[in-house]
Amino acid sequence: MPGRPGRHEVKYVELEQAKARAEELRKVIERNNRLYYEQDAPELEDYQYDELTRELKALEAEYPQLVTADSPTQKVGGAPSGRFPKVTHQVKMESLQDAFSFEELREFDRRVRAEGVQPLYVVEVKIDGLSVSLEYENGRFVRGSTRGDGVVGEDVTANLATIADIPKELKNAPAFLEVRGEVYMPHAAFEKLVEEQELGDKQPFKNPRNAAAGSLRQKDSRITAGRGLSIFVFNIQQLRGGPEITSHRASLDYVKSLGFPVSPRYNTYTDIEAAIGEIEAIGQSRGQLSFDMDGAVIKVDDFSQRALLGSTSKFPRWAIAYKYPPEEKPTTLLEVDVTVGRTGVLTPTAVFEPVQLAGTTVSRAILHNQDFIDQMGIRLGDTILVRKAGDIIPEVVSVVRHARPDEAPFRLPDTCPSCGAPAVRLEGEAALRCVNPECPAQTLRNIIHFASRAAMDIDGLGKAVAAQLVEKGYVKSAADIYDLTVEQLLTLDKFKQKSADNLWNAIQASKSNNLDKLLFGLGIRNIGDKAAALLAEHFGSMEALAAADEEAISAIDGFGGIMAQSVVAFFARQGTADLLARLRAAGVNMTWQGEEKTDKLAGMTIVVTGTLATLSRAEAEALIVKNGGKASGSVSKKTAYVLAGEAAGSKLTKAQQLGVPVLTEQEFLAMLQ
Repeated sequence: MPGRPGRHEVKYVELEQAKARAEELRKVIERNNRLYYEQDAPELEDYQYDELTRELKALEAEYPQLVTADSPTQKVGGAPSGRFPKVTHQVKMESLQDAFSFEELREFDRRVRAEGVQPLYVVEVKIDGLSVSLEYENGRFVRGSTRGDGVVGEDVTANLATIADIPKELKNAPAFLEVRGEVYMPHAAFEKLVEEQELGDKQPFKNPRNAAAGSLRQKDSRITAGRGLSIFVFNIQQLRGGPEITSHRASLDYVKSLGFPVSPRYNTYTDIEAAIGEIEAIGQSRGQLSFDMDGAVIKVDDFSQRALLGSTSKFPRWAIAYKYPPEEKPTTLLEVDVTVGRTGVLTPTAVFEPVQLAGTTVSRAILHNQDFIDQMGIRLGDTILVRKAGDIIPEVVSVVRHARPDEAPFRLPDTCPSCGAPAVRLEGEAALRCVNPECPAQTLRNIIHFASRAAMDIDGLGKAVAAQLVEKGYVKSAADIYDLTVEQLLTLDKFKQKSADNLWNAIQASKSNNLDKLLFGLGIRNIGDKAAALLAEHFGSMEALAAADEEAISAIDGFGGIMAQSVVAFFARQGTADLLARLRAAGVNMTWQGEEKTDKLAGMTIVVTGTLATLSRAEAEALIVKNGGKASGSVSKKTAYVLAGEAAGSKLTKAQQLGVPVLTEQEFLAMLQ
């Protein structure tokens, strides 16, 4: 029999296990950091991310030898994405240490007092949005940037300038002012955006924070302008030529006097228990707020005391953020409501006994698809646990108790609830789909998609107008839009002569759109706007594309078999030929009008990395494709060149390791001359 391991051997085993777990946690956290900060699409809920981060911190505290310089516990935020020019912050934009219990707040208070500080605390609401810097020279807004990694962010001045709550001119302004704030999306704006995305069968944002970040980091500032963003300013970063300010509360009062919106609730307290009481009160009122918040912040008010307390490499020692736990409640599932989307997908929605969550009454939540229902074993009458993801979107967390354990889980119908046609599950898909192209439930969403900005861009033909046109029977397909008369438009609610004329003119103007806009507007499954552009450019006309087979379409670089099958199936579908004939007869353009390609980069795969001096990454990649090359996102032995700008990073390193030639921007442009 082998002997029991000795004490040192046990410690060694424990250290190895801790090391493996720490490495695993870092990978998961870093991946979510990239998704959260750089792509605005995290996979984890905030509380799940917080739990993993706390576990990693605990491991590193117990085993200090495991701490690495690149650990997410040692860094702030995420790296700039490269979509915008970089901005180096003169004053570091630090993040805050999180607390998840009141005892952690009391420990924070003990640490502050241990430094000889008798603090006055300011407690304010923690807005859940995207942190930005705003700079003003002599009262004029000159630059706005994201936090990035705290030291280097992105210049998003043009997008920030579209936010109505950000002053563009300050009265009685100092010579120079830099403030820090949090850009957020109010609940009403978020719900409107999600509704529009769902109507267009687009993947909706998960929560207002992601929506705000995704909206602010658009290359087209017109998109940002239409998203209804707002801001709260919560800090002065730099101030020159203005009044002497010595405390945080005084700074909030000052920026408020200049016209900046600030936290709607900020009060001072001399002891930690009173501050905790205010945090509890904020938590109880969070459901009544018109914006998303995920906690409350305690800050030492006096700036001289802050200077004494200082900062760690990541956090200030004079502030801490309390994070509220997600609120979950049990309820009874009454029924499952099944609706039909634009592409025919059947979407099940749980209807349950109403419960109060985050201050509002909730009675419905999306169940996604049959696989989701089967995994949870959801049956009618079950007691289910529900919550609001991001305090906004209701979701079913789990089944607490089955009402009838011997029954099978709920099954989606095998016929469309709208038209009665078969509902089928196609190979490789999780969703059931109505395959009837004339299904009335799909008509409205098809019309909204066809008229949307990314498709035919018919200004004035939004959701409300489309609903009226369908309800009155004026429009049953996209071709009917071009038969509309001014007289018909005048019968619509709130339409006068000018609005009717404007919409009719917008419809006529859309006839001259390029072929890719029409292809995207037709709503071919699995074909987004970029794929539509590739099809239009490659085949040149609707007739040529309609005659192409799967092999010819799959030959397009970037196309797979499923995409090719979807295109062929669309043109083979009953009704497509008639639809296209009517559009052609109405004068809708059916040919590609773009620039002709060259073969200067034919056969070359080129990777763009870093920040270029005159071209954005998208512009450089467009030039590669236009000149016959392939723009790739990863470096391999098959890569012909890497086009590298400033801060090129790991792709440049890999190119050097593989011996792949590296081009400067000037060398790249010279190749195209």
